[in-house]
Amino acid sequence: MASLNDTPSANRIHIGFFGRRNAGKSSLVNAVTGQALSLVSDVKGTTTDPVKKAMELLPLGPVVIVDTPGIDDEGELGGMRVKRARQTLNKIDAAVLVVDATLGLYPEDRELIRAFEARRLPYIVAMNKADLLASPPEGGMSVSAVSGAGVAELKEALARLIKPEGGGRRIIGDLISPLDTVMLITPIDSAAPKGRLILPQQQTIRDILDAGALAVVTREIEYKSALSSLAKRPRLVVTDSQAFGRAAAETPEDVMLTSFSILMARYKGFLETAVRGAAALDRLKDGDRVLISEGCSHHRQCEDIGTVKLPRWLREHTGRELVLEHSSGTEFPEELGGYALVIHCGGCMLTEREMLYRMGCAEEQGVPFTNYGVAIAHMHGILRRSLEILPEVRALLD
Repeated sequence: MASLNDTPSANRIHIGFFGRRNAGKSSLVNAVTGQALSLVSDVKGTTTDPVKKAMELLPLGPVVIVDTPGIDDEGELGGMRVKRARQTLNKIDAAVLVVDATLGLYPEDRELIRAFEARRLPYIVAMNKADLLASPPEGGMSVSAVSGAGVAELKEALARLIKPEGGGRRIIGDLISPLDTVMLITPIDSAAPKGRLILPQQQTIRDILDAGALAVVTREIEYKSALSSLAKRPRLVVTDSQAFGRAAAETPEDVMLTSFSILMARYKGFLETAVRGAAALDRLKDGDRVLISEGCSHHRQCEDIGTVKLPRWLREHTGRELVLEHSSGTEFPEELGGYALVIHCGGCMLTEREMLYRMGCAEEQGVPFTNYGVAIAHMHGILRRSLEILPEVRALLD
């Protein structure tokens, strides 16, 4: 039986703990989680890189706790640690600023508060070491990592502060009705874990079942035969982006068709931007730089979609000599001004906040931003059809 700890990291609430060195961040993290997640020492700078732990934290449920380096670290290496701590702000859903209550707020703490507020990031100021004071501290919640005082109240406050992933949005469940049939075309990607489907496929199947509808799963090889064997036409066909062309050719015009990547972009909140950004594919010129970015890191295969198939389709569609660059995992360049276009994956391994941050970086620098599914549909001439299930988004193409 699967446990709650099987919840994908991207679907967990990410909570970052920040503060100056020796404010007691790691000790408070350990007190909140009830385990020795972080190394604790009286030596300043014990936490040198963000430490992450996926766990269950009642009453919140599945979370990822992130313990960050001290924001006041010094020297060349210290500066790099501070940079990594600040980068964490773009990936979390809520923050806890840990302050040494015996010393009060420092300029670095106030700067962090400004950074939280600029990002509209929910946060709590935890005045740690309150057990060493004769009276309760001002300016935040009174807690003690040593005695445990206030720790339960801190967890309750976090539960009230944080909104769920997706803001109540569904991947597909709101687009279908009970007993509808949805066909899912799922090529067995050589990069997928052996014996398992990739995450967007798993999540879509689950949402179909939650809606009381019927999921029919097939590879692209058997899709045409499987479709003809059904007693009635499916409500919707959802395909992996790399099979978009074949799926469009084999799906009757009166059956709606879309992709996992388009559904994920909608779920993460950036589909409209991706649809608008796809128009840039028709404006690319020789020498233009295009960034192809993935949220996960995996071993590249001979027919990898990001490094092989997309570049081939880009050459065929544009007829241009483009400069293609790649990023994967947590590495995403903040300076995008030199790019003519960013094509991102569906973002299933990233939190909604991090996807919106990446999209925001592009928008602020005037760089068109789209994703795999939208770009591939556009290059195959089927983007309008792939958005038929989403008429309000398809209207952007008019």
